[in-house]
Amino acid sequence: MVRITKEMAEKRLADVSDDFIFRCYDGQPLKNLRELGSAFANMESEVFVHHVTSEKNDFNNWVRDIIGDAKLAKDLGKSMNSQQAAQAVSARIAFLESKLA
Repeated sequence: MVRITKEMAEKRLADVSDDFIFRCYDGQPLKNLRELGSAFANMESEVFVHHVTSEKNDFNNWVRDIIGDAKLAKDLGKSMNSQQAAQAVSARIAFLESKLA
C-alpha cells in the first residue's frame, strides 16, 4: 500500500496538461478529479456506457495512467454506473484533501 504524501495529493488533485485532458463522449473536457466527480454527478447514462463497457473503462484508464491514482482507478473499475463512480471520486478527493492539511 502506498502512503500518500502531501505532494502526491497535490499532484493528483491538480489539473492535467492540455495534452492529457479527458474528452467525454458528450464533448465535455475534464482536466482534474473535481471536474471528473462533477461530470459523474450529472452524467447521462449514454455517456457513461460509451466509456465503460465489459471490454473497457476509459475513466479507469485515465485516472490510472494520467492522474496516477491506482486506488481510485481500481474503485472506478468496480463502479457500475455514474452515481457509484461519483461516490468513489468524491471519497477519494476528500481523502486527498485531508492530506493537504
